[in-house]
Amino acid sequence: MRPDSIAFAVAGMCFGIILGWVIGVQQAGLRPAAPPAATSAAPAGEGTGNARQAPPLDEARVQSLLTVIKNDPKNAGAAVQLANTYFDAEQYTDAIKWYEESLRLDLANPDASTDLGISYYYTGQTDRALRQFEQSLKLDPRHTKTMLNQGIVLAFGKQDLAGAEAAWKQVVALAPDSLEGQAARRALEGIKAGHAGGVPTPGS
Repeated sequence: MRPDSIAFAVAGMCFGIILGWVIGVQQAGLRPAAPPAATSAAPAGEGTGNARQAPPLDEARVQSLLTVIKNDPKNAGAAVQLANTYFDAEQYTDAIKWYEESLRLDLANPDASTDLGISYYYTGQTDRALRQFEQSLKLDPRHTKTMLNQGIVLAFGKQDLAGAEAAWKQVVALAPDSLEGQAARRALEGIKAGHAGGVPTPGS
């Protein structure tokens, strides 16, 4: 999995079911820890009951990149690649370390900034993820991958469907035919279907 966007993993799920659950939570005035396990978009470590095994870490690539960084400590590109390698293995704490290091070396990288925000989200740091997405948008106000992920975190991390809808509409307006635009459109359709379906019971 490339770390450009969590949205492509989430986009394959049933947005109607997930967002219907979020709508039910909002209308019932509840705030449970995570969506139903079968359709969970919760950060790793929140206990969804999903036993799926994480992809293996490419140890050879890690060692190769660490050697590059040891010989060239200011190599921001190698730091990003190392972060990506950890991200692909779902080792988000290590990914965070190297995304942060890459941004220390090269602050003007909205892709790395967004990937850092995604990693924060998957380690349960929802508010920090949203702040990082805001930083990404300061670097590139038209960065649709950031907006797409911002909407996902607002919907699933904060149960803020209004905020999520606004973010996804921006994606569709900026890049309607892109992969991000298609995923955002499906998410918006899921919100509409969730409202039309009445009030589901949380966890149903």
